[in-house]
Amino acid sequence: MTNATHVVVIGGGQAGLAAGYHLRRLGLDFVILDAQAGAGGAWQYAWDSLHLFSPAAYSSLPGRPMPVQTGEVYPDAVHVVDYLTAYEGRYELPVQRPVRVKGVHRDGQLLRVETGSGAWLARAVISATGTWWRPFLPAVPGREVFRGRQLHTVEYRKPLDFAGQRVVVVGGGNSGAQIAADLAYDTELTWVTQRPPRFLADDIDGRALFDVATARRRALDEGSAETGGVASLGDIVAVPPVREARDAGLLKAQPMFTRLTAGGVEWADGTSAEADAVIWCTGFRPALSHLAPLGLRGARGHIPTIGTQAVDEPRLHLLGYGDWTGPASATLIGVGRPARGAARQIAELLAAEK
Repeated sequence: MTNATHVVVIGGGQAGLAAGYHLRRLGLDFVILDAQAGAGGAWQYAWDSLHLFSPAAYSSLPGRPMPVQTGEVYPDAVHVVDYLTAYEGRYELPVQRPVRVKGVHRDGQLLRVETGSGAWLARAVISATGTWWRPFLPAVPGREVFRGRQLHTVEYRKPLDFAGQRVVVVGGGNSGAQIAADLAYDTELTWVTQRPPRFLADDIDGRALFDVATARRRALDEGSAETGGVASLGDIVAVPPVREARDAGLLKAQPMFTRLTAGGVEWADGTSAEADAVIWCTGFRPALSHLAPLGLRGARGHIPTIGTQAVDEPRLHLLGYGDWTGPASATLIGVGRPARGAARQIAELLAAEK
């Protein structure tokens, strides 16, 4: 069965919903195809203690403020899922799930979106699949011989699962610091990072980071010198649990080990640590395999874009993958602006084709 619409949005998480909001405001016909069984995007799979970096008032999608969570300054992941579920309903966004997109193909003047339950023909496509579904694991020697448990951020849930165990957490970003802080009290923790961890000032949260990212993009667009953006401030937001574990002396990072052994990890100088589990908090890559038929991939796996629009396929927009698709576009508060720009460009494209 083949369906037709003006725009297909691939992904029903925060970026896909923000796109849907602006497409609806412009009066365009569209559908949102989401591979997940329920609403909430990647937030429904987060570890139990995960909280936002920003208060609810600074964590909203366009059009509808996130309600304050009782007893919490920074809302937790369950609250975010509830908010995204309500957002879908409030704007009656046409989300179909679970629908897994297999590939996007050129079909004359249209794009054909192949799914496990039929095809869609569209005049434009917005890809908003994020990165959570493509965890990155570094090629560290010995991974295949380690007898303990290995898992990525996406598989971690709670410290009780590791109580009393020797756990190595790998990664100096926010996920690594937060999971290390989570485990610091009930496990024999070893936290390793590629470089000494850089904590942002304690009073900096997502509000300031969004402002910095936006100012950097504006400066680059105007031809000003590179300011470094958020990366110049540090790597780790000192959310309360991280700050408490750090101040208690429980977050002391070790340099990255050189290899895994059958029973643990080993450093270049021959020192070693035994481990029952290794948790790889080593980031993600854009989940773009569905766009492979278009042949657009460039350096580092990114598709070259101007704003959100693919350089070599103007009918395609990419939304929510990081700063290369809009300043802070992988955040709740940041995705609204590039979503609005993508929707407006698509409306202009469709009007020009009439």
